[in-house]
Amino acid sequence: MNARKGIILAGGSGTRLYPITMGLSKQLLPIYDKPMIYYPLSVLMLAGIREIALITTPQDQDQFRRLLGDGGQWGLSFTYIVQPEPEGLAQAYLLARDFLDGAPSAMVLGDNIFFGHGLPELLAAAEAQPEGGTVFGYRVADPERYGVVDFDAQGRARAIIEKPVQPPSRYAVTGLYFLDGSAPERAARVEKSARGELEITTLLEMYLAEGLLNVQQMGRGFAWLDTGTHASLLDAGNFVRTLSERQGQQIGSPDEIAFQQGWISAEALRARAETFRKNDYGAYLLQLSGLE
Repeated sequence: MNARKGIILAGGSGTRLYPITMGLSKQLLPIYDKPMIYYPLSVLMLAGIREIALITTPQDQDQFRRLLGDGGQWGLSFTYIVQPEPEGLAQAYLLARDFLDGAPSAMVLGDNIFFGHGLPELLAAAEAQPEGGTVFGYRVADPERYGVVDFDAQGRARAIIEKPVQPPSRYAVTGLYFLDGSAPERAARVEKSARGELEITTLLEMYLAEGLLNVQQMGRGFAWLDTGTHASLLDAGNFVRTLSERQGQQIGSPDEIAFQQGWISAEALRARAETFRKNDYGAYLLQLSGLE
């Protein structure tokens, strides 16, 4: 079977965060000490994925290239894909069809942050599923804002409802999707919704109707943050700062994960630390390399 490839959807116009996103992509905004896109990227890396497509707007792609390069500094390979117009999350599979070339994928939204003990194991279980797909349900206080999972009496998912007026549960579908190689072909059959978008919910319903979608609940030990408002952006930064300072460990560090996965050497990590020598991130990487 083809190795799973990654997709980071970092398009869109970020209008809810105007004026701060009028001159900068939302996914390049800082979450405490790192750019937002580092956090979803780190999730794909924790899943062992090394070939990753970044879908961006035409005007923002150069900024992403300047920040991330070709991925070689982390032992990764990046492919950049332009999203001419934002037409819904399922559009990502159409744009990435040639990149995927029949391979299964893990797509993460560029503004989603995941954290929790046991996250690598959760990702590994989704990665190991040979067919169909896995999505993750997370309990939220305001489910009407999300795609919500409707569970039957046995706790199995029977429907996913987009922004329901009367939510059937408090479990929202997070912005992380493990789907098999049929995702682009299925996405091509998705028709635009009333709001003119190719809804990811419709794509997931196709899998669900065939009994091919697993909804894995994320328990109390996990945090899922999206950064769609000014307040949630600040909350995410404070969350990362609190954990980092309290534990003395980084969150969302591609450099650390690449080193731990054995994709880069201690010498390469030290070179990265030198880039950041004037701040705490550089000191952390230097200590991690064991070469200080």
